Amino acid sequence: MKRILLGLIFLCSILSYAQDSGESSLGTWHMYFGTNKVSDKFSIHTEGQLRYYEQADNFNQLLLRTGLNYHINPDAIVTMGYGYITTDGTFEEFPGETNSREHRIFEQLILKNKVWEFLFEHRYRLEQRFIDFGETTDTQHRARYRLQVTLPLTDIFFLNFYDEIFLNLQDDVFGQNRLYAAVGANVTYNLSVQAGYLKNHFPSANFDRLQIGVIYNPDLRGIFKKNDSGS
Repeated sequence: MKRILLGLIFLCSILSYAQDSGESSLGTWHMYFGTNKVSDKFSIHTEGQLRYYEQADNFNQLLLRTGLNYHINPDAIVTMGYGYITTDGTFEEFPGETNSREHRIFEQLILKNKVWEFLFEHRYRLEQRFIDFGETTDTQHRARYRLQVTLPLTDIFFLNFYDEIFLNLQDDVFGQNRLYAAVGANVTYNLSVQAGYLKNHFPSANFDRLQIGVIYNPDLRGIFKKNDSGS
């Protein structure tokens, strides 16, 4: 009887280890964002993210996103875009495992305002998600809201904070919440870098992530004007 109990305990320990979600590991997100102005009213959003369960190791997710922005005014932007995401949802890597792949369409509104020295940004986003799990597919819809606050410290350095909530439009409403704090530096007038910490809370898990971000916003209006004049 004791041997049976010991065997069950050993088996349970193996299973619990095999199903480790990686909550105890500090992962990293490596990110690039760009807003590429092509006219006075339009710009192109470019984005790439590489996410790991550990420090630049143990792949979790690749996210590529682009979109067309329409600038209503300097403080209001609407976007229609597309994203491609491939995800390994397990902490451990198994030979021959099939990652999920997702095609995503999104619509977005950004509103900005300033209170004293604090720069506020409200981002509202709707997503239509078409997910391929290999043997099955699924279509999901969700809404996201992010409140971001930036505080300039000097002409170069700034602090950045945000909280973003994800709401499913089917099944359980709460999807996840992301709380973020970072220190950033303006390298040039259109290039900045950030390093920060993200707490990613799901209904059944919590993850800690270090984020390293590069934001590059080149103005391409001169190039497009030259091409138009040349034609």
